[in-house]
Amino acid sequence: MVLIEPYSSPCGDLVLGSFGEALCLCNWVEEKHPLRVNHRLRTLLDADMRVGGSDITREAARQLDEYFQGRRRVFDIPLRFAGTAFQETVWRGLLEISYGHTVSYGELAERLGMPKAVRAVANANGANAISIFAPCHRVVGSDGSLTGYGGGIEAKKFLLDLEGHLSRNGK
Repeated sequence: MVLIEPYSSPCGDLVLGSFGEALCLCNWVEEKHPLRVNHRLRTLLDADMRVGGSDITREAARQLDEYFQGRRRVFDIPLRFAGTAFQETVWRGLLEISYGHTVSYGELAERLGMPKAVRAVANANGANAISIFAPCHRVVGSDGSLTGYGGGIEAKKFLLDLEGHLSRNGK
């Protein structure tokens, strides 16, 4: 069972979900393909979704509160990715992008040892179901531009501003 509950952030509403003892979902309510994420979770975890909080979603909400208050830079909640082996490799790569820093899709592909897989890396990044915790917002275009983001470009800009990246780098 995936237990889900809403979370209101300063840059948009999210849905948090736990499966067992891990966070498996932190997705934007206003998102391009929310049904695709829900379907993937149901299929790969072989679980239904039910509204109801858990210790994990409550801890995720607490850590998000600290993050948005500028008091947390690193999350320490267990994550449960649900995707293909390739997608999970990309999502784990996102965890290596430090707070306040960005990388391009090409740089991320290089870091993962797949320099020719830029488009596939970008697609996997876009399919990330655990936004903010697996910081897909820290991946930008090769020219530093803010490219597509599940929560919208304004949410991405907000998160990068919060982390001090945009103000430091003048973008």
